[in-house]
Amino acid sequence: MCLAVPGKIVEVHETMATVDIAGNKRQVSLILTPEAQLGDYVLIHAGFAIQMIDEKEAQETLALFEEWAEKERQLEEGLG
Repeated sequence: MCLAVPGKIVEVHETMATVDIAGNKRQVSLILTPEAQLGDYVLIHAGFAIQMIDEKEAQETLALFEEWAEKERQLEEGLG
């Protein structure tokens, strides 16, 4: 399964950016999204920002990931 994760660009250095993904910072390449700027949300896959998305879509996706993680925790604890 391939998964792209949304993140917010918090720093830009030429074709690289620091992206905040739910409080975790990662370095990603902007070579596939050269129009991306500070404050934009992007989908990240394999170290590359592959697509720009709006903030609402990013927040909805992150909320779904958190819900998924919570369900996993419950299953591991035998509560699900």
